[in-house]
Amino acid sequence: MASNDAVGTLKKAVEVSPDNVPLRVHLADTLSGMSRYEEAQREYTTALALDPNNNQIKIGLAVTFYQLGKYMQALVITEDLIAGEDTPAGAYLLHARMLLNDGKIEQAVREYKRAIELDPTLTDESMSDRLGVGAHHADSEVVDGRVRAQLDSSDDYDAEIERSKTKFGDVGGMEDVKEQIRMKIIYPLTNPDVYKAYGKKMGGGILMYGPPGCGKTHLARATAGEINAGFMSVGINEVLDMWIGGSERNLHDVFESARRNTPVVLFFDEVDALAASRNTMKNNGGRQVINQFLAELDGVDTNNEGVLILAATNAPWHLDSAFRRPGRFDRIIFVPPPDRVARGEILRIMLQGKPTENIDYDYIAKKAENFSGADMHSLVDHVLEKKIEQAMKEGKPKPITTKDLESNLKDVKPSTTEWFATAKNYALYSNEGGAYDDIRKYLKL
Repeated sequence: MASNDAVGTLKKAVEVSPDNVPLRVHLADTLSGMSRYEEAQREYTTALALDPNNNQIKIGLAVTFYQLGKYMQALVITEDLIAGEDTPAGAYLLHARMLLNDGKIEQAVREYKRAIELDPTLTDESMSDRLGVGAHHADSEVVDGRVRAQLDSSDDYDAEIERSKTKFGDVGGMEDVKEQIRMKIIYPLTNPDVYKAYGKKMGGGILMYGPPGCGKTHLARATAGEINAGFMSVGINEVLDMWIGGSERNLHDVFESARRNTPVVLFFDEVDALAASRNTMKNNGGRQVINQFLAELDGVDTNNEGVLILAATNAPWHLDSAFRRPGRFDRIIFVPPPDRVARGEILRIMLQGKPTENIDYDYIAKKAENFSGADMHSLVDHVLEKKIEQAMKEGKPKPITTKDLESNLKDVKPSTTEWFATAKNYALYSNEGGAYDDIRKYLKL
């Protein structure tokens, strides 16, 4: 390591010959090697002003920026070097470090390989171990404890494609929601010539939000059944991974599988867990998952035509605003609790095939105000349990009556009340751009 005396000598020499670029770069390199990065930055900057096209000076300055925590400045210089000709190997190495820190494992592996192919002396044992690159590692392994042990090939992944028999007729009410889905998803498939005439592609996303238990998942499955398309339901457990880069890869694999099986309805339940606002995140890994999700929705390097994307959330206020941009989830639909007519229809569907006697569906629907579809299901379950218990005691089953349903209403509390208490605050005080106008209208605020 150079001594302070050597640095002093170099500084005096630079004072005598301030326009001597090699001498000034030598001083900057020496200062950088002694971790005196602020002084090194000044010398590299001056040298670059004297020789603006010198790539070695640029990479020296980029490394100095990186060491000082000025990552954006380092990235700008590095990306400029990579985009140009005669890229120094050090630029690929530095780029690999920044990609790794951002959780972009596969890209980091690619850049690190380029660096050591150009200059084997840049091989870094720590980087090799973390990225699984080198003589002791298979090409696709990442063996560091913070990184997934094996990079699975997306070509080997294929999700189970469900063929839904549920159709809109099996979904009580929600006619307005159904019509919006028809316009976005069903009509482009059944009337492709009309949409092609207007240059409108088939695909895109619909985000459904509202209280839990109001039929968002049921509706997504019915959409697939309505058009005889495949149905892929994606839960957060199928995407989120404890290893760096694993979640992004899983998400990419899901979309690739959907693209191989078009037409398909790709449904993300509890999508806010995968697409939460980046402003609230402290870890970079979560941001990378969101960036990957946005890239897949945009289909920049792929074709999403025929991939019909539906997503559901109970907490739209937690969703990153970037997902609401046109071309992503460009249709956002409020799915309210079923109204009186819809509650009656839901009750009829649930009691089909069961012994009933003169049930006044409209009367029960009126009494079940604010009930979600799940609440109606809970009501029927309560009644069935009691009727089965009665049949076991009396030795024969008896039909379900209006009185049975009414007497069990007191045992089921509407689950939507708490959700609307929260939603009301957002509708009143955080409704920029009219995002929650539908909630205001529903609550008559």
